[in-house]
Amino acid sequence: MKWNEVQNIYPDQFVKFEILHSFEKDDKEIVEEVALIGPVKEEDATRELLNCKNRTLVYHTSKEKVEVIIRKNIGLRRYL
Repeated sequence: MKWNEVQNIYPDQFVKFEILHSFEKDDKEIVEEVALIGPVKEEDATRELLNCKNRTLVYHTSKEKVEVIIRKNIGLRRYL
């Protein structure tokens, strides 16, 4: 399902979905296709997002497109 279809079904609310297809551009992952899991109440959105695993996200449908910032692992420093 495309993001604009999700926006039409659930306008101006949080939804939970699994990423099916995406691509990287600069330091962002742009999501093109999702598998909709369902709407999420606003008061539960943060908790649901923190419990997401793998390619599952909670996102608000007011956003024009789904962009996720990719943070590179910079490693840990070890002191002797």
